[in-house]
Amino acid sequence: MAKLNTAEDSKVGRSSEGTNRSIIIIGALFFIFGFVTWLNALLIPYLKIACELTTFQSYFVTFAFYIAYVVMAPVSSRTLNFFGFKKGMSFALVLMAVGALLFIPAAITRWYPLFLTGLFVLGSGLAILQTASNPYVTIVGPAESAAKRISIMGICNKLAGAAAPIIIGFFLQLDKAEELVGTTNEAALDAMALRVIPPYIGIITVLLLLALWVYKSGLPEVEAEEEEDKNSSKENKSVWDYPHAVLGVITLFIYVGVEVIAADTIIDYGIFQGFDFETAKGFPTGTMIAMIAGYIIGIIAIPRYIKQENALKVCAILGVVFALGAIFTSGFLSVALIALLGLANSLMWPAIWPLALADVGKLTKTVSSLLVMGIAGGAIIPLAYGALAGIGDQQSAYWVVVPLYLFILYYALAGHKIRKA
Repeated sequence: MAKLNTAEDSKVGRSSEGTNRSIIIIGALFFIFGFVTWLNALLIPYLKIACELTTFQSYFVTFAFYIAYVVMAPVSSRTLNFFGFKKGMSFALVLMAVGALLFIPAAITRWYPLFLTGLFVLGSGLAILQTASNPYVTIVGPAESAAKRISIMGICNKLAGAAAPIIIGFFLQLDKAEELVGTTNEAALDAMALRVIPPYIGIITVLLLLALWVYKSGLPEVEAEEEEDKNSSKENKSVWDYPHAVLGVITLFIYVGVEVIAADTIIDYGIFQGFDFETAKGFPTGTMIAMIAGYIIGIIAIPRYIKQENALKVCAILGVVFALGAIFTSGFLSVALIALLGLANSLMWPAIWPLALADVGKLTKTVSSLLVMGIAGGAIIPLAYGALAGIGDQQSAYWVVVPLYLFILYYALAGHKIRKA
């Protein structure tokens, strides 16, 4: 495992005050993660109308955002090694501000590739932030309660995710945009596209202020332990020598894919089930509330009443049950079951990270960057959903998540225990 830099440790004295200060700062970062990430649920129907896209084309919103994790994850580790964790996070926040800035010319020109470029740059900054922040949360306390601390971060993330569609939805006014579907009124579409500019100016401002705060903060650095885990071979020099970590990356890839499907397809799915835009735009908030409920359960129960690997088992089973329920029902019940996938997904991220990072020693940064790369599941798997929705319909397309939840169940049952290739 990694540890906090000993020189910085002496400054904060390993005190609860220093730890709490670090948690508050990282909590603010997770809030930003959530706000920026879960805007995609609103951007998909918004850009579908404003840029005159097909359903499949609209899901390139998630592809452009999450594919950045594949491209940037290896770069993230080098960036953090060059700048250090604290300055690296400040740099990432500035990079995100640049991505948000690209939304202004994209809205003015109503050019979809420029929107996608902005999303890619935003995702690139988040890749660096995720690589840095998750090890902090895992390391600043006992390993057995890491899932609890990550659950607290998850609440910050999902509170932002619940607020984002409501706040930004006020500016985008999707309920008024419904009448523009299929229109040839270019002036009306131009006016609609421009609505995205004011909220993104606010996002840019917040990102730059947070970058300055992190830069001036007393966050300690994260360094590798001097010794490898005593149970691992001295010859273990590659991630491939840790099968549980490799499987953890695959599991996280799958998890992010199903999480993005649950959150980012629900507005379109609500419309498919007969709800109007005004009603459907609130459905992602239901998904986020379900996730927050799961995080609260995790904070209370882990590790006192349930181990993090057992929590992962329960969540995977719930994912299968809720997905099948949504496929075989209709109307509000079916939409509600998709929202409840938020509950099923809630404790997966908090459990997968510590299980995958266990016993990897000096490879902590490398495995962390690979786990962040696994977030690219949010780019690939939703596209598979979009393709299936185009072939069949948006309800039958949810079959794609059932085998994925079963793989997550396998990792919880056995995959995380494999320590020898």
